[in-house]
Amino acid sequence: MDNNIAILILAAGESSRMEEQIKQILPWNDTNLLGHALQQAKGSIAKSVFTVLGAYEEIIKAEVDFDANSIIQNPNWQNGMGSSIAAGMDYFASKALDYDAVLIMLADQPRIDTNYLNKMIGNWKGNPSKIITTQYEHRSGVPAIFGKEHFQKLQKLKKDFGAKDIIASQEDLILALNPEGKEIDIDSWEGYQEILNQKTK
Repeated sequence: MDNNIAILILAAGESSRMEEQIKQILPWNDTNLLGHALQQAKGSIAKSVFTVLGAYEEIIKAEVDFDANSIIQNPNWQNGMGSSIAAGMDYFASKALDYDAVLIMLADQPRIDTNYLNKMIGNWKGNPSKIITTQYEHRSGVPAIFGKEHFQKLQKLKKDFGAKDIIASQEDLILALNPEGKEIDIDSWEGYQEILNQKTK
């Protein structure tokens, strides 16, 4: 089995808890949060990388180096994460893009790196009937890999629960990986400052 896997980066939200900052383009290393997520995804063994944009699309496009045809627009971004996943799956279907699996990741988890993404892909290739998830304290979540047998369910997501309902309903198929602290996400201005301070220590 080759690495016929698409990575879908969800970056369509409006950063409502970021004190008027656009989270996707907050500085991170030599780029910004979304640029960093793209770097990690492109460095992986996945075949293709796409980004779902919605709020602040034009501002983000001016600040991030995207490849041609790698942006997927979510006109319903106000409906939350589920709508962004559905937009990505609709795009694949409309373009007749045939992938064996999709790896869904977020733009605001800067500790998720290429090595972890490759570890996920390796685990899926060894267990293609499984949903590979990231283990949190009380749940499994994204980043997560879904084989093509789950694409129709992903395409039907419309609300702000992302893929967690699918994950919860398929417990017998879950292979959860320990991210060893890489799962931390930035959901507020204070959280961003905190993770920056941790970097400099």
